[in-house]
Amino acid sequence: MIPSSCFLHPWDIALCVTGTLISCENALVIAVLFYTPTLRAPMFILIGSLAVADMLAGLGLILNFVFTYLVDSSVEFVTLLSVGLLISAFSASVLNILAITVDRYLSLYNALTYHTERTVTFTYVMVVFIWVSCLTLGLLPVLGWNCFEDESTCSICRPVTKNNAVALAVTFLLVFALMMQLYLQICKIAFRHAQQIAVQHQFVAISTTKGVSTLSAILCAFGACWLPFAMYSIVADSSYPAIYTYVTVLPATCCSVINPIVYAFRNPDIQKSLWMACCGCVPSFSLRPRTSSDV
Repeated sequence: MIPSSCFLHPWDIALCVTGTLISCENALVIAVLFYTPTLRAPMFILIGSLAVADMLAGLGLILNFVFTYLVDSSVEFVTLLSVGLLISAFSASVLNILAITVDRYLSLYNALTYHTERTVTFTYVMVVFIWVSCLTLGLLPVLGWNCFEDESTCSICRPVTKNNAVALAVTFLLVFALMMQLYLQICKIAFRHAQQIAVQHQFVAISTTKGVSTLSAILCAFGACWLPFAMYSIVADSSYPAIYTYVTVLPATCCSVINPIVYAFRNPDIQKSLWMACCGCVPSFSLRPRTSSDV
């Protein structure tokens, strides 16, 4: 039962609805990958890891809503649990997107040796590193890196301290810069391949141009979702109006809504599995093979 002193804030409702959508979308991706034995390539391992991260982020948004309106949010443990889950999940989501970008780059740069056991091992190492790092970040507030003892040190996301929020935001900016550099290299390699295949020059040029446009759209969408929140985390603190935090947080959470569409549902093998699960048929448009570097 919602306490009488509390009222449902529209922004909190929006975040809870977004979290529900995120959880459902990514649970579907995880189910498809889990029940399809053929989807075990490095690309699908990373897509699955991203889906788990985004699903946890969605659940974190739902729990945050529950803790705010149905549980006594003044209990420090409740707040720390909610914030820790959100930090771990969203950090893992961002780093998994970076890992997918690295995978796409390697699949083009080392095309001849990409499909080897070494690649699978490297992928698992990346996934383990991502989750260990992000779980550690999520535990920091619990281990004392919080602003409960000094409210003046709080960031826009209480109980995370201003210094920790700035560190996370700067790390995100570095990740985004690295992604831009990798996508630039991917575009260079793609255009180089197009020039080398003289017989298919016209077809490849059109395909490459479309691929570059898609890559640009993905990068712009990622930046549009996360950059406002990252920049605001650097310049603002808990004294700023809460409305500004909501305005920047909501687009960041929407990135986890977009991720399944960009990285999973557009993949022809996942499309095939979905159609098989839904109606037992496979439409002809989903049968075109793609490499892991496709977007």
